Amino acid sequence: MSYIGRGIDQIDNISTLDNLSFNGSDATFNLTKNGVAFTPVSSSALNIQIDGVIQANNYSVNNATVTFDFVPSASSVCNNIRHFGVGLLTTVSDSSITTAKLGADAVTTAKIGSGAVTSSKIASGVIPTSRPNVSPIIINGDMAVAQRGTSVSTTGGGYKTVDRFQFNTGGGSTGNATFTQENDAPSNTTFRKSLKISPNATETIDGGKNLAFTYALEGQDVQVLQHGSASPPKATLSFWVKSNKTGTYCVQVKEETISNESYLLFEYSISQANTWEQKVLTWTGNSAHTLNNDNTMGFRLCWHLACGSDDHASATTTWTDATPFKATSNQVNLFDSTSNNWYLTGVQLEIGEYTSSTIPPFQHESYGDNLARCQRYYYKIANADGGYFGSGNIDGNNDAQIFVPFSVTMRTSPSAIETNGTASHYAIRTTFNTTCDVVPVYSNTDLDRALVIFKKTNHGITNGASALARSQNNTAYLAWSAELWVIQ
Repeated sequence: MSYIGRGIDQIDNISTLDNLSFNGSDATFNLTKNGVAFTPVSSSALNIQIDGVIQANNYSVNNATVTFDFVPSASSVCNNIRHFGVGLLTTVSDSSITTAKLGADAVTTAKIGSGAVTSSKIASGVIPTSRPNVSPIIINGDMAVAQRGTSVSTTGGGYKTVDRFQFNTGGGSTGNATFTQENDAPSNTTFRKSLKISPNATETIDGGKNLAFTYALEGQDVQVLQHGSASPPKATLSFWVKSNKTGTYCVQVKEETISNESYLLFEYSISQANTWEQKVLTWTGNSAHTLNNDNTMGFRLCWHLACGSDDHASATTTWTDATPFKATSNQVNLFDSTSNNWYLTGVQLEIGEYTSSTIPPFQHESYGDNLARCQRYYYKIANADGGYFGSGNIDGNNDAQIFVPFSVTMRTSPSAIETNGTASHYAIRTTFNTTCDVVPVYSNTDLDRALVIFKKTNHGITNGASALARSQNNTAYLAWSAELWVIQ
C-alpha cells in the first residue's frame, strides 16, 4: 500500500529531482537536479515514488547517492523524487548562476580565484575607465599640448612642436624636416591630435648617423618600474603610429642613470601605408640597476626613424649595457624621400603585461592639467596684442626689473633660451604713463619665478618708478626651459 509521507507543514522548499533509471542489477543511484549532483539534507527529506508507490524506510542516503534495501527491477519506473528542505548542489553547471541568485555582498575578494576575472569577463561600463587621482606616467601622450607652436620647418635636433617629444639627430645627420601638430588620429579612439614629421631633404644614413624621436622621464617618476629590485614587474608601452613608408621600425627603451645605462631594443612593423596601427611592447624591468630617484633623467623611450650601420644591434628583450642609440639593420630610412611622413600619438606606459585588447584605456587629462605638467619643463608667455609679461620697477641704471611668476614650479632652475621680437616688440609702461622700447635680458631665475631686466633703447624715465613690461605685437614672447635633455 502507498505511504502517505510527511505532513503538510513540511512542504516548504520543495525541489524536484531527476528521476532514476533502473537496470535490474544496481541498488545504488546518483541523485541529481537538472543534471547536477544533489545532496539531500537527510534521507527523510526525500520523497521517492517507484511504480506509483512512495518508498519509506527502505533506502539510505550518502552524500549525493541513494541506496535501496532492494534491487529495483529493470521494468520499474521512478515516477518522481522530491526533496523537502534546502539541499546542497555539490557542482555548479556552467552559466547556471544568475544575478538574482546572488545576495548583497555575497561575492567577496576571498571567494574569487586568482586569474578568474579577466577583461573579457567584465561587461562594458562595469569598471570605470577613468583612474582618478593617478597621473599617467607619460605626459602629453595624446599630443594635445604644443606650446612652441603647431608647425615648424628646421634642421637639427631639439623640441619642435608637441611638448615633451624631442627630435634627435646624431652622427652628423642634418634632420631637415617639417614638424607639425596634426588634427589626425586613429578613428574610433579617444585621440584627436598627433605628432607628424615630413623630411624636407633626403639624407643618406651611414656611419653613426641617427634620427629619432625621444621622450625623457625623471628618475623619481619611474620608481614604479622597481629597477634594482629582486623581481621588477613587467611594463608595457603602447602607441599608435602611421606612415606612408611601410617596413620595419625600432623602439629603444633606455635606462639613463648616472652610473649605468642599459637598453632594450624592439622591432615593430608598419604593415599598411597611411593607416593607423597600434603597437604594444612588453618587457621585464632590470634587476641589475637602480634608477636614480631624483629630478634628473632616469629613463628614455626612443622611436627610431633612421640609423647608420655603426649603431646597428640585434633586437633584444635582455637588458644590455650600452650608451648610444641602437637600432637593428632592418630599420627603414624615413629620410630617403621627401614624400615620406611619420605620425605618432596615444603613447602610454603601464605597469604590467598587456596586449592591445587588455591594456587599460588611455588616461586623458584635462587640457589644463596636461599643460601644467608640460610647463614644469617649458614655460612660455606669448601675450598677443599688447599683453603684459609682469610688473617691477625702474632701477638706478634706468633699466626695468620685471618680476615674472611661473604658473607651476619648474623641474629645475630654468634657462631663458628663447625670446622673439625686436626691441620695438617690447615696451615698458611706467606709472607716469611713459613708454619706451626695451630689449629683455634675463637675470636670476628660481623654480617658480624669474627676474627679467629690460634694457631701454631710449632714456628719460625717472628712477624708482613702477613699471609694467608688455609686448607690443603678437610676435613677442618670453620662454624658459627646464627640459631633461636638450639638443641645441
